[in-house]
Amino acid sequence: MSNLIIKNGHIVDPGQGTDRTGDIFISNGRITEPFTEGPDTTLIDADGMVVSPGFIDLHCHLRDPGFPDKETIATGTRAAARGGFTTICCMPNTSPARDSKETLDYVKSTALSQGIVRVLPIGCITKKREGKELADLAEIAEAGAIGFSDDGSPVMNSAIMRQALEFTRECGLPVMEHCEDINLTGKGQMNEGEFAGSLGLAGIPAESEEIIVARDLMLAKLTGGWLHICHVSTAGSVELIKQAKDKGVRVTCEVTPHHLTLTEEMVLGYDTSAKVSPPLRTKKDIRALIQGLEEGIIDTIATDHAPHTEKEKMSGFLTAPSGISVFETALGSLMSLVHNYDLDLMQLINFLTAKPAKLLGRYGELGTLATGAEADITVFDPNAEWVVDTNEFASKGKNTPLKGSTLRGKVMATVYQGKVVYQDKTFGI
Repeated sequence: MSNLIIKNGHIVDPGQGTDRTGDIFISNGRITEPFTEGPDTTLIDADGMVVSPGFIDLHCHLRDPGFPDKETIATGTRAAARGGFTTICCMPNTSPARDSKETLDYVKSTALSQGIVRVLPIGCITKKREGKELADLAEIAEAGAIGFSDDGSPVMNSAIMRQALEFTRECGLPVMEHCEDINLTGKGQMNEGEFAGSLGLAGIPAESEEIIVARDLMLAKLTGGWLHICHVSTAGSVELIKQAKDKGVRVTCEVTPHHLTLTEEMVLGYDTSAKVSPPLRTKKDIRALIQGLEEGIIDTIATDHAPHTEKEKMSGFLTAPSGISVFETALGSLMSLVHNYDLDLMQLINFLTAKPAKLLGRYGELGTLATGAEADITVFDPNAEWVVDTNEFASKGKNTPLKGSTLRGKVMATVYQGKVVYQDKTFGI
């Protein structure tokens, strides 16, 4: 493997508190001490660029196996690399559902043979994600799952959720819950409020999320287990999580780029690309989510990358599936928080690198530019303006309400285990 030097970059490594201009040296897939450039050395001139640890995503959907028309591990990892992600954790709502050693082994072997970034599988909480019977969590954990989730299908049976949380005390892995009272959601299509009313669409109240957040927090307190709340979207959920953390409940949580930057108004015109679960909320909720990041209530940012086919999304608002394709727009969306002074650059990169690495229990191996660490690196231009063209997406999912929008902040190169796995066409190496 040839040597690589990334020169003259603005190096930002929150885990080490690094914020300086300099060079990164890579040999045999790892970050090393400085060495003399030789004939086998590749140079990347990162002048004017930010150089950070590779981004880590705790929550995405690769649709593989079962739905290759939506996404595959091959296309999904290429989309992730275009977004600067070098480690992605994929949810188990596949066909078959990932509720056994065999189904986890499939993801791991396929990722090794077809993927271009690291893929870490999440296993089911219940068999077939049906919510009726606990899956063999011990087998799933032994097979290499990084957590348990029935994502998209909340566990409505409190006794089963209690059992799952009790098991987390033994294995040290989180239950990653999609918090939604599906009986309260009913036939809701978007956030409940004036815009839903004006469009004549059934609304989804904030309470549909908050009721299950409150229940799961109580169960986490009861069991002492580790609860991770996925895609927090409401101000009320942030407050509930804050109160639980203040009482010592073992809870972590995540927020998505779209819930941090887009409101329910994106649905106007019946735009199915803005239909997502949980739904896009209000400006008040966005302010609470950003404050939750600043105050350490929300632990990390995760994409919830959810690709769908154009045919599905064009089927009409009432029947179109929920989900947004996020990998390739994540950085551009999130950099608006930096440019608007809601977060500083160090904070944002922390939520994409060191913080998720710590939740995985792998900081020092991932999420850092420390000497000896695996050379997973993202190089991006924080000021580059670009127009979202879904025809250029590596993902099969073109479903984003940002299509045609101008974003500021673009990934220029992604390095995984010392190898350049993505290079923007405007960026010469």
